[in-house]
Parts: sequence; C-alpha cells; structure tokens
Amino acid sequence: CASIICVYRVREYASAQSRGKKSRQTEEKTMRVLIVDDEEMIRNVLKEYVEFEGNEAFEAVDGIQAVKMCKENDYDIILMDVMMPAIDGFSAVKEIRKFKDIPVIMLSARGEEYDKLFGFEVGADDYVTKPFSPKEVMARISAVTKRHKAGQPASRESLKFEGLEIDMKGRNVYVDGEKLELTPKEYELLFYLVKNNGIALSREKLLSDVWGFDFYGDDRTVDTHIKMLRSSLKEYRKFIVTLRGLGYKFEA
Repeated sequence: CASIICVYRVREYASAQSRGKKSRQTEEKTMRVLIVDDEEMIRNVLKEYVEFEGNEAFEAVDGIQAVKMCKENDYDIILMDVMMPAIDGFSAVKEIRKFKDIPVIMLSARGEEYDKLFGFEVGADDYVTKPFSPKEVMARISAVTKRHKAGQPASRESLKFEGLEIDMKGRNVYVDGEKLELTPKEYELLFYLVKNNGIALSREKLLSDVWGFDFYGDDRTVDTHIKMLRSSLKEYRKFIVTLRGLGYKFEA
C-alpha cells in the first residue's frame, strides 16, 4: 500500500544518507516542521527523516489538533495529509489560513488534477502524491520555505493603483478599502506581477519564479491562479493583462 512504500523509501534513504553524510544541523538554521497525518507509521518515518536533517518535528493526529497547535505555536512549514477523520487536510489549511501564514505541503494518495488545484485554492503551497520519495519531500520543504522567506517584503512600501492598494509589509491587499482574503500563493503571484509592473512575463517564468523551478505542474496552474486572482480583484482585474501565446503582465 502507499503507506508501506512511503515508509520503506524514507527509511531506505535515511539509512543510505547516514552512511556517508553528517547531519546538516550545524550548517542550517533549524526549522520547526509540523507533521499532520492520522497514520502513526507515516508520522513516525517523516519525523525520523525531518530530525535526521537537523530540524524539529512536531506531530498532530488530525486536522483539529493541527489547527489548535498552530494557534498556540509557530512553525516554519506544515506537512498536511488530506484524508483524515474529523476534518480533512483541506479544511484544516483553510482554517489555519485565517490566522497564520505558514507554508503548507499537502500529502495525499489522491493525485487527480482537481484535488491538486483545490489544494492550491485553499492555500497550499505544494502538493505531493503518495507514495513519495524522501528526497522529493525534503527538496520541496527546502524550496517552499526559501520561496516563502524570499516573498516576505523587506520594506514598508504601500502601493496604490486607483482603488487597489497593496501593503507590502503587512502582506495585505485592499479593493476600495475592503481587505481581500487571498491565499499565500495568490499574494505571491500578485506581488511578483506588481514588482515587475509593465514587464511581459511568460507562464514558464511565472512557474519558475513564483512556484519554483522544481514545481511539478504545467501552464494551467498559472492560468488557474490568475483566474482566481482576477476574480478577487473585481474591477481592478484590468491591471492583469493577458499576452496571448506568452503569459501575463501587470500594467498600471
């Protein structure tokens, strides 16, 4: 089954790494990783590998516990299973997004495009299908956290385009004074477009710079997020211009 294969792959890789590689704990800042899965075996092996890489691992057995832990503590990233009792991973992410901006990687045996797109819509940063490779999971953790940190604006600059106001420092977006509830990926996409105001950006460029070069997706991922972003911006969707056969640009 998927769980057994995942366990085997994680332990096999960790065993191979331990024969010729020291822990990275002294080389990189320790990350706090929250692992949310109702299968104890999956939690244990992911915890084992996360800690092997020199990070701190914390466990939640379901979405309800994950939400509670996120209210009480801060984490650098969450590994969230989709199919769980009580509330599923999608619902848990949606709830967490109401009060915290923590990167989330969804873990699921369901690999249909609909499930992936729905995960991104509720605020997930990446989606990994079970059975997964430990190399892939750790590479995605590294890529997602780096992108998240890079997306944190360093200035207090606030930009305004007619009734569209973007608070870079606070990571808030307002339309005619009303605060929008955007997903982290929608915000990153808008921020990137605004930062490159007037510059034509191909779909490949957007995938590479916003999602990361190692993201396993296609052009439809960009189009889907642009569609959701335009819907949120209402009349100010006009600032996101489609370049037929190429991509998009923000023009204001």
